[in-house]
Amino acid sequence: MDLIKKITAPNPSVFTGKGTNTYLIGKQDISLIDPGPNISEHIEEIIKQGNGNIKRIIVTHTHTDHSPAALPIAKILDVPMYGRLVDGDSSWEDETFNPDVVLKDKDIIETEEYTLEAIHTPGHASNHFCFLIKDNNCLITGDHIMDGSTVVIGPPDGNMNDYLNSLQRLLSYKVDFFAPGHGNFMREPEKTIQSIIRHRLSRENKALRKLKDFGENTLDNLVKHVYDDVSEQLHPIALYSLEAHLIKLVSEKKVKKNNDFYKLI
Repeated sequence: MDLIKKITAPNPSVFTGKGTNTYLIGKQDISLIDPGPNISEHIEEIIKQGNGNIKRIIVTHTHTDHSPAALPIAKILDVPMYGRLVDGDSSWEDETFNPDVVLKDKDIIETEEYTLEAIHTPGHASNHFCFLIKDNNCLITGDHIMDGSTVVIGPPDGNMNDYLNSLQRLLSYKVDFFAPGHGNFMREPEKTIQSIIRHRLSRENKALRKLKDFGENTLDNLVKHVYDDVSEQLHPIALYSLEAHLIKLVSEKKVKKNNDFYKLI
């Protein structure tokens, strides 16, 4: 943990939990990961705790709770921004972010204190990366894995099939703990990943069962059945992931979409 300092942004919400986590990696040669929202007090705290040693800004993905503070901090400190833009359109996109260094899968950022490996993990967003601190086997997960809640997969940029494949891929890495974009540090990473995969597939199977029970259905109506174990207040959020599941099932020719209606094939 000596390599990692966590600062939580003051942006609590139903999407962000207690707030977005910003991470400072290193002491003399600091990588700032996920600077978070453009909130002046948060930016001031990051710069204060960076103590003049922030050398680069890295973003896991460019949703508006993770990257908007990158540009103002980069201008203040005169340091480069690392990341990647989304492949298509995204309603959650931070339009201010334009990376100086475009990240690719398996890129290495090496300092005298630590080594980071960039792992492209599309799913929550097409440009999502996790970052493995190879010196202590900590994985900075951004919104790929969160503490205390499941991740929202919002089409068209979010993709359920990509998300599940990215989770499966992470099982091949040596990881001792997660540093998520929201919530606390997480132990038992392999168990956590397997649990998330099981949960997603269980929800997908439930969608198939409810389509069998209730027949042809719209997304707005189907969410009431597939997420009947979740508060109705959360159904507007659940709609995103349910649509992502249905898009996956359509691609697998298990479900057919006709106008706004879905039905089993």
